[in-house]
Amino acid sequence: MKKIEAIIRKTKFEDVKEALLESDINWFEYHNVHGIGQSREERIYRGVQYSTDVIERVALTIVCRDQFVEPTINVILRVAHTGEIGDGRIFVSDVIDTWSIRTGEHGDTVLRDKK
Repeated sequence: MKKIEAIIRKTKFEDVKEALLESDINWFEYHNVHGIGQSREERIYRGVQYSTDVIERVALTIVCRDQFVEPTINVILRVAHTGEIGDGRIFVSDVIDTWSIRTGEHGDTVLRDKK
């Protein structure tokens, strides 16, 4: 099992969410995050100066079986891509075990495939 963590633009979240659901990836967690990026410039909007060094993004967390890692990553790469600095990052790490609190089961049987 693997954990995929993707940090994407807020403006791309709805598109990525729909693409994941269409690809039968039916469970993921997401939350709003703030980070520091490469851009360190000031911008002026309607006479007010804004700093662009703190960026708002959405972090997705998906735990899946090994065979679903590459297709999941490909969906995120395809849909979240704009070609601009700040498109985000994807991190993949091993998951040693998982447990269902409701049933007490553990292992990858907890990760149900969509039927």
